[in-house]
Amino acid sequence: MSPEPLQRDDTPDESRRRRLSRIFDEDAELYDRARPGYPPRLYDDLARLAGVREGSRVLEVGCGTGQATVPMAGRGCLVTAVEAGARMAQVARRNLAGTTAEVVTAEFESWPLPPEPFDAVVSATAFHWIDPAVRMARAAKALRPGGALAVVRSQHVEGGSREFFVEVQRCYERFDPSTPPGLRPPAADDVDNADHAGEVARSGLFGPTVFRRYEQELTYTAAAYLDLLRTYSGHRALSDEARSGLLGCVADLIDGRYGGSVTKRYLIELAVSHKR
Repeated sequence: MSPEPLQRDDTPDESRRRRLSRIFDEDAELYDRARPGYPPRLYDDLARLAGVREGSRVLEVGCGTGQATVPMAGRGCLVTAVEAGARMAQVARRNLAGTTAEVVTAEFESWPLPPEPFDAVVSATAFHWIDPAVRMARAAKALRPGGALAVVRSQHVEGGSREFFVEVQRCYERFDPSTPPGLRPPAADDVDNADHAGEVARSGLFGPTVFRRYEQELTYTAAAYLDLLRTYSGHRALSDEARSGLLGCVADLIDGRYGGSVTKRYLIELAVSHKR
């Protein structure tokens, strides 16, 4: 297991994908508190590339607790946010109180699309959880001609407390035998986007995909980092005993060798494609 499950790959086992996609709902308050938001520049690029600006009708797929919804609503977008997790949706409604955003508790794959099409479909760190057999077609169907599909993906990359992320793999190898030995976060330049671009192209429903990338480093205390790990599907799917052992090992390493805090580098990628 990686220090953070990559949030980009499509799990080929459909039953496992569905199970892991629902596991976030177990502790929506923790997810809301621990998960980072997105850089402000991303929303500037959403406006330029996808036309997501004041007055735009936006369908957000998998809004979670509103990490991307709140900034879009704050910019005057008319957001309809679809979230499968009932607890996540409840927290999102609280976070969006006083805005024009609407949160719908439903699975995007089966949610009845409204008759009026949207200007943009946005999905922030959630599109990979949608059934790959239908997600492109459903997104295209929800859009007006020329409307934009904007997919945000996030990944842990090399940087920050580099040595910590080397040493911590011993904890993963000890408590999760499925962990590949010597696993490391990739360099940002080594992360390609051919998988998403290829899926968009194969659908035949959208024009070429334009990408923008952003990197940010966030520093966590040991307690805050453990909270973050508890929100990842792969960590939550471990047995209670293995998860407890893993988190204890990580905490001991941070407190014992890294002065009580570590810094993590994220690569955030925005991909925008317009409906033909």
